[in-house]
Amino acid sequence: MAGDLPWSDLVVAACLLAGGFFLFVAGLGILRLPDVLIRMHASTKAGTLGVGLVFAAAALYFRDTAEIAIAALTVIFLLVTAPVAAHAIARAAYRTNVPLSDRTHIDEWKGKYGRDGEGPTDGAGTP
Repeated sequence: MAGDLPWSDLVVAACLLAGGFFLFVAGLGILRLPDVLIRMHASTKAGTLGVGLVFAAAALYFRDTAEIAIAALTVIFLLVTAPVAAHAIARAAYRTNVPLSDRTHIDEWKGKYGRDGEGPTDGAGTP
């Protein structure tokens, strides 16, 4: 049966399955992980990889210059904006005292970003 399919269809199917798996893992991470920082990490990393694989599958399937360009630009946009958005969400969550997980033993931002009224409040090192 697999011998009847062209190799490109097998690659498209593999990309879709892998992308769907990573998107599932991202969704599961959002539901199951204990705090906002860890949830954000799961959704950013796995979600970006999953969407990238799905768009790669679409580009391989359609094989049109316009479709490939749209897929490539979308993946590039996601790769550029996802880390910036994740950083902004993490910083806002930390500054608004969203509780960390009980399993968080090291707080590297303590005293740097004004959590619980300590340290600088503007992030630039000035009180």
